Amino acid sequence: MTSLDKPTQETEADDSRAVTEAALFEAFGGVRGMVETVLPGLLFVTIYTINSDLHMSAIAAVAVSVVLLVVRLAKKDTVKHAFSGVFGVVFGVVFAMMSGNAKNFYLPGMLYTLGLAVAYIVTTLAGAPLMGLILGPVFKENLSWRTRNPGRKRAYAKASWAWGLILLAKCAVLFPLYWWADTEQLGWVLVILKIPPFLLAVWLTWVFLAKAPAPIDVFAEMEAAEKAEAEREAAGAEGGTAAIEPGGGATDLGGRHRKT
Repeated sequence: MTSLDKPTQETEADDSRAVTEAALFEAFGGVRGMVETVLPGLLFVTIYTINSDLHMSAIAAVAVSVVLLVVRLAKKDTVKHAFSGVFGVVFGVVFAMMSGNAKNFYLPGMLYTLGLAVAYIVTTLAGAPLMGLILGPVFKENLSWRTRNPGRKRAYAKASWAWGLILLAKCAVLFPLYWWADTEQLGWVLVILKIPPFLLAVWLTWVFLAKAPAPIDVFAEMEAAEKAEAEREAAGAEGGTAAIEPGGGATDLGGRHRKT
């Protein structure tokens, strides 16, 4: 390696890390997405701890979720994280209200976490790790990593294993508490376990992908192929026009000039 190659490789590595960070930020919502995920549950358990009023706690959680969504819409930001937060809170409120048990506010989210953990593990065992399916479009590589980029496939598999195992460990803590603890204890543990496992999984994903080969931009490939095809068609059209000579003559297939 020459002294000129090393800075270039370091620059490419820095660019790869920056692209990975930006993609993860977009996929998982960043700081704002975490706030939108935590705030409704935090408000619910806080109000319920103070007055044990299920209806007031539920109304407050739904209200703050809707406000967060409206803010997103007003600023014309992406709303997928806010929408998922609203749906999660609404399902929790419905479960709690129908059963009359405040702990059931948390049950849909816990079941979703368990299902997501299983999905990460099963898709990885099947050779199509879920993290690749999630991040492939973000990196503009779609499914090219499955057949054309084995290094990235391995990185996606490692990241999916990390997410699956971390979420399973979280479920191993929460489900016993659902049966044995009261609503306040379960709620506060859930709030505490919202961010740290998530950050650990995102950090591990960043580590695995930052060391992986660069993604194959299939959109750029398609655009290049379309441009090349257009150029070939234009060249063919120009060639056909050039065969007609300005003087009213034409050149036959043998290269001989004939009068028209």
